Amino acid sequence: MEDSAFSDAFCRFLQATVPSVEAAELLLLLAKQPETRWEARQAVEALKKSVTISEAEAARFFELFQARSVVTGGPDKRFQYRAATRELEEHVAMLARAYNERPVTLIRVIYGLRDAKIQSFADAFRLKKG
Repeated sequence: MEDSAFSDAFCRFLQATVPSVEAAELLLLLAKQPETRWEARQAVEALKKSVTISEAEAARFFELFQARSVVTGGPDKRFQYRAATRELEEHVAMLARAYNERPVTLIRVIYGLRDAKIQSFADAFRLKKG
C-alpha cells in the first residue's frame, strides 16, 4: 500500500469520522462483525487487549459513527456496522487495509489531520498585523 492510497476523500473521511486510533479500532471491530449489535460496554471488553478505551469514549464514538452514517443504532444504545453508501464501505475497507499493512503511517495521518484541524481553528483567532 502506497501513501498515495490515502486519497483526499479518504483523508476527509478520517478527519470527520476517525478522531483517534481508539476510534479506528472501535470502528474496525464493528466492521469485522457486522451482524453484531454492540453496546459500549461490550465493545470496551472486546477491545481491552489491544486498546484502552472507556465506555463513555466508546459511546461518544458510536454517536459520531452514527452521525457519519457508518453505523446504525437505536434507543437501546446498541450499534451495528452498516455503512450507508458504497463510498463509506470503501473508506472503512481502506481503513482496515491501512491498519493492517501500514499502521504507523495510518496513525501519523490520523493525528496529523487532527492537529491540522486544531491548528486551523487556532489560526482563525490569530490577530493580523495591520
